Amino acid sequence: MTYQLVKDDTAPQVKATLTRDDTGAAIDCSGGTVRLYFRAKGGSSVLFTLTAADAGTDLANGIAIFGFSGSNLDQSEGYYEGEIEITYSDGTVETIFEVLDFYIRADF
Repeated sequence: MTYQLVKDDTAPQVKATLTRDDTGAAIDCSGGTVRLYFRAKGGSSVLFTLTAADAGTDLANGIAIFGFSGSNLDQSEGYYEGEIEITYSDGTVETIFEVLDFYIRADF
């Protein structure tokens, strides 16, 4: 699945439900921080980082909402990818293996 975004928009959101592959159970991220790192497809430099928003997010049930704002989408038209990382309250870090695909198109 590719998430479609429009260049220079300042209010899109992406909702991620984080679950365990082996059991299907929600990942309890409560008390921790969930981040989405965003970069050009195939690139190595992170363009920006989003932290899961408070509104609508339910980290105890693995639900994280990432809001694009400001100049986040002031990017060239093209393909991008995102990686989700959880930092638990005890400081341990888990990266979600699946990479998210994005496409940014130009505005009219």
